[in-house]
Amino acid sequence: MRDWSGHLVVLGLGASGVAAAEWGLSRRAEGVRVTVIDSGAGEAVAARADELQARGAEVLLGCERVGSGDLIVASPGIRPTSALMESARRLGVPLISEIELAYRLSEATWVAITGTNGKTTTTALVTHLLREAGFAAEPAGNIGPAAARVACELGEAGIIVAEVSSFQMVLAETFHPRVAALLNITPDHIDYHGSLEAYAAEKAKVFAHQVPGDTAVIDIDDAGSAVYADPIASRGVTVRRVSRLQTPEGGAYLRGEMLVLQERGEEHTLVETGALRIRGDHNVSNALAAAACARAAGASIDAIRTGLETFQPIEHRLEPAGVVDGVEYFNDSKATNPDAVLKALTAFGSRPLVVLLGGRNKGVDMHPLARAVADRTRDVVVFGEAAPEFAEAFGGLDTRVTAAEGLRDAVALAHGIALPGSVVVLAPGCTSYDEFSGYEERGRRFKELVAALGGVR
Repeated sequence: MRDWSGHLVVLGLGASGVAAAEWGLSRRAEGVRVTVIDSGAGEAVAARADELQARGAEVLLGCERVGSGDLIVASPGIRPTSALMESARRLGVPLISEIELAYRLSEATWVAITGTNGKTTTTALVTHLLREAGFAAEPAGNIGPAAARVACELGEAGIIVAEVSSFQMVLAETFHPRVAALLNITPDHIDYHGSLEAYAAEKAKVFAHQVPGDTAVIDIDDAGSAVYADPIASRGVTVRRVSRLQTPEGGAYLRGEMLVLQERGEEHTLVETGALRIRGDHNVSNALAAAACARAAGASIDAIRTGLETFQPIEHRLEPAGVVDGVEYFNDSKATNPDAVLKALTAFGSRPLVVLLGGRNKGVDMHPLARAVADRTRDVVVFGEAAPEFAEAFGGLDTRVTAAEGLRDAVALAHGIALPGSVVVLAPGCTSYDEFSGYEERGRRFKELVAALGGVR
């Protein structure tokens, strides 16, 4: 693939699309022609377009048709049913995702992490553990630099730790991580994939090309992911089962409060749950999965122990955002689906909570979430495009629902509700695209708003 030449067409001007285009432009001298197409508009898109045009790419904005090409690389955010994708398929040339392109370009070993929730934390933690063990490990995919950029920069001695979404797997044809993890599967992105079954099938494709000698790490506490363990093991792939509730042979699990890795019948104790700096039961599961992945990739037990103790919470994942008037604020802006919200609710014991819910729904029924939130707290602030939907879902439940105009108003209202000793957590359960460019912008805005609260009372 590194020697390929021809007409490269890139769909989308996001980070992955830009990285794919940059690879093509780096090969202009070898006869690669680059065309980038984006059906959108806006200042950010125009700025990227100008930069790529200055480097020799043809850029078509507001376009929904692919006219020609020898290889098409589609960004993950483009829906399979869009006019742009349908025209690309009609050409009959290879149509792949950026993660597939990166895999074909790379010489490094791949570790891939997927699942509905926990991907980012687990990917960052695996990277941290491998670096602690002395490996040249780099995060890629949905976390860190685009995968194509990392693949071109990292040689065969390195390890790429990729956070892989269902969107990226739709057009992944040969992607073959030597270590792959499936953390969980719960309803999400139904509006994109059409059904939970289709969504799950794309997630499970992370194991499609694994062979004996490879390792699959699967959380068996989650019903959606557990079903894949036995079928994958039957192919001769080594399956490391992860559980907080069971003690699977050859897996990663809890022995009391101690995280344990078992190998050939021998238990290697790691650290106690209290030594982890990341909160919640779900992060215990993430730590177990990360330990299993890092071990499969060659990390020593001592390095895993040290790494688990030193890993810090990452931005937008139950990230401490400050203390105001005796109330702790947490930024969990990455909680963009109901299951992620449920996991956030477990992170604070029995302390009083005010939960901020809102944004743009992804076609998910919010009634089950409302019932679960109502079981945990009496105070909810709803905001954004989905506020009326949330308010309806909480109807009849023993919960005080306060409606806000947007995030700024939601933080101010939560500040007025929360009492000293309680917790305010932004765990929206929705995407941010009604008000922000992404969950990152939403989370950073939340932290700014919390910082501005000082001195209000």
